[in-house]
Amino acid sequence: MARDPYKYFRIEARELLDQLNQAVLELEKATTPERVAQLLRLAHTLKGAARVVKRTDIGDLAHAFEDALAPLRESNEQATRPLVDTLLGYLDAINQHLASLAAPTPETAAPAEPSQGVQAPVAPALPENVVRMVRVDIGEMDTLLDGFIEVHAQLESLRENLRQIGEIRRQVDLLGGRLAAQSKAMTADASQRRDDWQTRASVEQISGLLDRLNRSLETGIEQFDRELKAVRDSAERMRLARADTLFGTLERAARDAAQVRGKQIVFEGRGGEARLDAQVLGAVQDALAHMVRNAVAHGIETPNERRAAGKRAEGSVVIEVAQSGRWIAFTCTDDGKGIDLAAVRRIAEQKALVPPEKARTLDNAAIIQLLLKGGISTSQVVTEVSGRGVGLDVVRDAAERLGGKIDMQTEIGKGTSVTLTVPLLIASLDGLLVEASDVAAMIPIEFVRRTLRLAPAEIARTAQGDTIIYDGHSIPFLPLDYVLANRLSSARLNKVWSAVVVETHSGIAAFGVDRLLGVANVIVRPLPAAALAQSIVSGVSLDLEGNPQLILDPRQLVIEAQNIDGLQNEPEAPEHTILVVDDSLTTRMLERSILESAGYKVDVAVSGEEALEKAFHTRYALFLVDVEMPGMDGFTFIERIQSNPDLRDIPAILVTSRATPEDLQRGRDVGARGYIIKGEFDQGALLTRISELVR
Repeated sequence: MARDPYKYFRIEARELLDQLNQAVLELEKATTPERVAQLLRLAHTLKGAARVVKRTDIGDLAHAFEDALAPLRESNEQATRPLVDTLLGYLDAINQHLASLAAPTPETAAPAEPSQGVQAPVAPALPENVVRMVRVDIGEMDTLLDGFIEVHAQLESLRENLRQIGEIRRQVDLLGGRLAAQSKAMTADASQRRDDWQTRASVEQISGLLDRLNRSLETGIEQFDRELKAVRDSAERMRLARADTLFGTLERAARDAAQVRGKQIVFEGRGGEARLDAQVLGAVQDALAHMVRNAVAHGIETPNERRAAGKRAEGSVVIEVAQSGRWIAFTCTDDGKGIDLAAVRRIAEQKALVPPEKARTLDNAAIIQLLLKGGISTSQVVTEVSGRGVGLDVVRDAAERLGGKIDMQTEIGKGTSVTLTVPLLIASLDGLLVEASDVAAMIPIEFVRRTLRLAPAEIARTAQGDTIIYDGHSIPFLPLDYVLANRLSSARLNKVWSAVVVETHSGIAAFGVDRLLGVANVIVRPLPAAALAQSIVSGVSLDLEGNPQLILDPRQLVIEAQNIDGLQNEPEAPEHTILVVDDSLTTRMLERSILESAGYKVDVAVSGEEALEKAFHTRYALFLVDVEMPGMDGFTFIERIQSNPDLRDIPAILVTSRATPEDLQRGRDVGARGYIIKGEFDQGALLTRISELVR
């Protein structure tokens, strides 16, 4: 492969350009000596790096940038708009030159000489602090994170081995004690006593070796566990990016659009501290840039128009990022002239997008939905309505591609907001960790209004459901174990509860829990596509052993509390042990959580082969088996169980995403007593069927 003389320079220059662009935009808002000094340092660093690799074109532009900025160093004047335009122009030119420095491929010859026939040398080794930005493949990162979880699962096996070593040591100590007692009781010759002494010495030596091995392994495992946790946390956060990494690009897009049209704007980004999946941010970046340009081009008025309308000359464009459950919303709001929905109705009628008789009866919400669908001529709508016809196509396409949606609100003379909502892939979340019926769950902290201690007398019980008085109002109260497992402890009537008050747009409710475990920041992972989970579960985080902590959707929780009828105590489920067989770690643990919260003991196996081995040594009440697994699949596992006289009476339920008639028939043929389709999962139906089979 041809040498790449710019391998490290491209990385460093790109990072410097990002910092320079952001700093210039900040300079326009407030010119300070510190900001000027920062820009000069960044430009000087870029110029020096360019000269090292003989890119005099980029170096000269960086030098010109310094010259243009230098007068501000000696004065306390505010940077003018023309100066900022000049500085941004230099950065755009540098970016164009940088874009031409493509990495060589095996088919590409050595790069052309950059200037005056001088051969560009290979870049020297750079200090470690120079190369700070890397790009990683998302799929490879996910594989790495899954690997960490599996390694932690293997650590549990090592800990079990450690316990066995401890047991061996105790047995050796017991043997040594018995030998010592026998030696005292026996009257043997000198040779026999010498043999006894040597035997006891060997036993003591073995005991000492086992003791040192036990301590060494215990220390090593715990240290490895801590270090692996730290590496896993770092790797998970590498998968994320702060939302405000988009703000610099969006602010630049807004400013450029305003300059072209002779407008003045103030850009603001909110919610930038949220850490989101980099893949989501990359996918929505173009759509957000289009939303910002539309807001400036077709929403914000000219300074004279704004003054005439009693507004300040500068228009406001705000990008806000907000997370709600399993969704992330990007909202672009302007304080411009809004959309003339009556004009949209006329255009739609003229273009026969809707029948005339229907067009006249459309309300504002229907007109907005019509506008969001596209098909309205930009030239006519821009003239009469001030934009957002075809302009929203890019946003709509992004929403459809990511499985999201777009919404719009507008008011004449007040402005417009467009919201792009897409599902989260992975995100960082601050939440309140609680425990109910031994199930750990997290509620996003932004929806938690208060935590309470409730005595039985403070809960009013009616046929319509339980309520409490909060802030002077009656609100629903619901034990969280009922939401998670559709069951209640018989002791609930006399129980003192810890309660969490949750408020969302859909209302407010309180939920009783066994314990409040504290506030934590966790990495939220999406549920597997075919996971068995209720609608109240929006995602999952994993502890060191890969056990799930359910992330609850606050809106669905409140809806559940509002729709519940009076609660009846249900008898505790008898204690039975169920074997869950599934090759997906997350699915195994989710199923375990569901079953344990319903009162069952649960054992797990990652394959049909491991499940068979466990079934031969432990008596289970039921098998819950995935169909599609490497090696022995679920059908074959049940066939093997049915062929064994000691196991054939144990019922088995198949769990799968395969729902063809042939698959269903094969499940019946092999002897399955239930067939759960993951896409049609009903937790209550599953638990009911299990209770019928294990009586």
